[in-house]
Amino acid sequence: MKKAKVSVNHRKKFKKTTDSNHNLPIAPNLLERNFEVQQPNTVWCADITYLWTMQGWLYLAVIIDLYSRKIVGWAMSNSMKSSLVEQALSMAYLHRKPGKGLIHHSDRGSQYAGKEHKKLLNRYGMVCSMSRKGDCWDNAVAESFFHTLKTERTNGKLYPTRDEAKNDVIDYIEMFYNSRRLHSFIGYKCPNDFEKEVVLPLAA
Repeated sequence: MKKAKVSVNHRKKFKKTTDSNHNLPIAPNLLERNFEVQQPNTVWCADITYLWTMQGWLYLAVIIDLYSRKIVGWAMSNSMKSSLVEQALSMAYLHRKPGKGLIHHSDRGSQYAGKEHKKLLNRYGMVCSMSRKGDCWDNAVAESFFHTLKTERTNGKLYPTRDEAKNDVIDYIEMFYNSRRLHSFIGYKCPNDFEKEVVLPLAA
């Protein structure tokens, strides 16, 4: 196969990431698909996706600032425990130090509806918002990022280890997506350059 330059197209594996069949409290949908935000650190969107490696699944949680479409927080793990989304949220908070009242929007999966995640939102002074059940369009920006990540970087790759997949995802987010990839929504600038045009609001 190598001599003939023939390669195998690996069949895509599917893994469910949103478990909304639970009895945990659900927050209202405050965003209502209003994805245009006038100031940074006012609305963040959060979601989880997955990548297949030869060592098993690798889960990726991200936090996106709707103002600039920048990935402001991320975390990866071999499980979908609530600690995954909490690590991504903590990273975003420590890097950005937003004022109180920021809207944190996600799906209604058990990781986001759980007690520990809600406690973290309260500690940071954030307001919880959740999509309607089974409606991916309510979190379209996060879904769009995952599609872009997989189309531009990870699709067609079979990572031997989770660490190799992690390194590739980090490189994509930090070295390309945030710092070099141009977005039509923000005037064909990359998120980092777009944010340089404004003064980020100070933490309360």
